[in-house]
Amino acid sequence: MAPRRWALLALFLLLGVGFALWALQRAPGEGPAFPRSTLWVEGEGVRHHLRVEVADTPERQARGLMFREALAEDEGMVFLFPAPTAGGFWMKNTLIPLSIAFFDREGMILRILDMEPCRADPCPVYHPGVIYQGALEVNQGWFARHGLTPGARVGGEALGFWPR
Repeated sequence: MAPRRWALLALFLLLGVGFALWALQRAPGEGPAFPRSTLWVEGEGVRHHLRVEVADTPERQARGLMFREALAEDEGMVFLFPAPTAGGFWMKNTLIPLSIAFFDREGMILRILDMEPCRADPCPVYHPGVIYQGALEVNQGWFARHGLTPGARVGGEALGFWPR
C-alpha cells in the first residue's frame, strides 16, 4: 500500500477513535440519529432479511449500539466505511451480546466474531484479522442460528448509504 494511503487510513482511524471518545462522554439518550433501512444476508441460497440502522459517518460509527438494552431478532446495525479498513470494534457501554460479520465492498462476509458487553475499562478490542469495508452487528448467535458462515453475502437497500 502506498505511503499516502497508509497516512489516510491512519488519519481515518484516529478520527474514529476521537469520535468514539467523544461519544463516550455523552449521556445515553444524546446519540446521533441513524438512517433506517433494510438488508439481507444470503447463504446456501436462502435470504434472511433484517431491519437495520446505518452507521455511515464517524459519529454514528463511534456510537453504534451503545446503551441499547435490546435488539429485536430481525434487527441490526450496519457500519459502512468509505475505504477498506482493518480496525477493530469494541463493546464499551454496549449492554447486549452481539455477533459481527465483516464484509468487503462486494458484500462477501469475510469473518464473523462474537462480542461480549463491556461496561468498564479495559474493554477488549475485537480485531477481525481481515481487510473489510462493512460490518453488520446483530444479536449474538444470529449468524449461527441461520447457518451463515464466511462466504455468505450481504446486500439490500442499506448498502446504498455507502460513503463515497
